[in-house]
Amino acid sequence: MKVKELLAAVIIVLFFLLCYFFSPKPVQFSPTVSVVVIILLSLAFVYVFIRTFQGKFIGRRTVFVFVGVSLLLPFFMQFSLPVLISPEVRSVYDALEELPPGSKVLASFDYDPASAPELQPMADAFMKYAFEHGLKVIIMGLWPQGPQQADQSVQAAFAENPGLRDSIKYGRDYVNLGFQAGNEFVILRMGESFKAMFPTDLYNTPYDSIPLLKNVSNFSNVDFGMNFSAGKPGTVEWVQIASDRYKLPMGAGNTAVQAPMAYPYMKKGESGRKQLIGLLGGMAGGAEFEKLTKKQAKATTYLLSQSFAHMVVIMFIIIGNVAFFREKKEKE
Repeated sequence: MKVKELLAAVIIVLFFLLCYFFSPKPVQFSPTVSVVVIILLSLAFVYVFIRTFQGKFIGRRTVFVFVGVSLLLPFFMQFSLPVLISPEVRSVYDALEELPPGSKVLASFDYDPASAPELQPMADAFMKYAFEHGLKVIIMGLWPQGPQQADQSVQAAFAENPGLRDSIKYGRDYVNLGFQAGNEFVILRMGESFKAMFPTDLYNTPYDSIPLLKNVSNFSNVDFGMNFSAGKPGTVEWVQIASDRYKLPMGAGNTAVQAPMAYPYMKKGESGRKQLIGLLGGMAGGAEFEKLTKKQAKATTYLLSQSFAHMVVIMFIIIGNVAFFREKKEKE
């Protein structure tokens, strides 16, 4: 690494360390400063493009710095991208809105920390909405880390609305049944008996001793199902068994990679019933759901950061092609 590049990296690291340790409150750029930062970043791209056109190519480390800066800067900005609500996300929200207080919602958290940047924000928004609207949440997971991710959503809801900590009680308003191995066979068995798959909750409390689970035997005693999924087992298995076989109304939140596999299930069948009521797809779906629930938080911020990074990558693809054809022309 060249001395200049090393010096630039050290300065960037020191800047963020100073902001983290010595700032009395989170650093936020004003709208004016945010616009100035965007203009400066755009001018930097123009400079790189001109140098490339002149045959003075930049190194890959410079590209890494641009991508890193484009990911970090949006976290300090006070504006967000306009978020348009898609029909799929609207359907999930409308289905939850139709549930009266006291309705039981089965929420399966089928993902791990690697997929949390996409799925955790929508899960947080869902949990806060459920608690604020008096919905009773039965939590479980077909992935080992799922129940822990769910607990993070519960704590996030309490942190954002401290009043919920006093009004929402474990065992009465929500319960975490924990993880159960077996993939789709767990769902199949739950169609007959929840207790058979979860004789105790995450904290080893017997099933029959939990007030919320009184008179909850199987899917017929649940009003709605919500699945947050990063792969298999996940939404596809829940739809094929819980929704299609046991007629449980279901919504889902998926990573952007998995979402295309779930879209076909939102079409109405011969009976006129949708196997999947709606879908929150990727970061954009999470931001849309946050907007509907009036909880614009992580997904909205992450979406801006993601969009900045995408624009930077697109710009460097263009610059790379300019460099390629210029070099090719010089060789000829």
